[in-house]
Amino acid sequence: MSLASSSNPLTIGPVLADATIEIIPLKGAQDQIQAAPAAATVAITCSPRFGLDRTLQFCAVAADSGRRVVPHLAARMVTSRRELTEFVSRIQDLGITDLYVIGGDSEKPAGPYSEAGQVLEDLHEHGHALARLGVSCYPEGHPLIGDDQLWAALERKQQLATYMVSQMCFDGVVVRDWLAQARQRGISLPLRAGVAGPVKLAKLAELSLRIGVGQSLRYLGKQHGMVGNVLRRRAYDPSPFISVITGMPGVEGLHFFSFNQVPEYVAWRDARRDSGDTSPQ
Repeated sequence: MSLASSSNPLTIGPVLADATIEIIPLKGAQDQIQAAPAAATVAITCSPRFGLDRTLQFCAVAADSGRRVVPHLAARMVTSRRELTEFVSRIQDLGITDLYVIGGDSEKPAGPYSEAGQVLEDLHEHGHALARLGVSCYPEGHPLIGDDQLWAALERKQQLATYMVSQMCFDGVVVRDWLAQARQRGISLPLRAGVAGPVKLAKLAELSLRIGVGQSLRYLGKQHGMVGNVLRRRAYDPSPFISVITGMPGVEGLHFFSFNQVPEYVAWRDARRDSGDTSPQ
């Protein structure tokens, strides 16, 4: 069920212009960055496999290309307060003013930080020139962390953050209801809604179950004949989800999980922007 009236369809083109495109610093990431629109904001992720230096390497590539850049920083990957200071100094030297801080997937912290809130506290204590600090949120919960812990952590983090980014979701109603709960709890951060790019549905199903958004994936399957589309090797179309999110109070924009298929995302995006596509409500 849609949140918008069928008599007032929403044009999704404008909201795509301000979307953030997430890129994983794998081999070929430079080509992915170059495939992004020149005015795009690209988010460069981090992982224990590659280390923070790889994140910084591709942040530099993206910044040198003239694109706006949002580095990811995983708290559990930071080995010391000195490394944190150096990381922030290096991105500031690149002209980057936006940092997205997450806890990270490592089972054991590499240094003094086990969660994003601790990094935010140290940044606040020692000072920085960053204009924006993003944190994560989980409308569908986290496979390893209880809801009470997630709410408590978000309540703490919002004191030092400027926006939040949700996990990848497929059901806009879930996001709406979660955001209403957040506001009731006094969480006022604007939300960038996490949305999957036009990835092949079979791959998307596998990734979604792995990261714990099975509930939303089941909704997608019921609503859009996913099994048949998987067999036909079709790609996911984010348009229906975006049409629900667009104009929702408290949502400042979109965060696209590209899975390093940026050319496919750009082709999908341009087709809708050029046609002035209005997604069915």
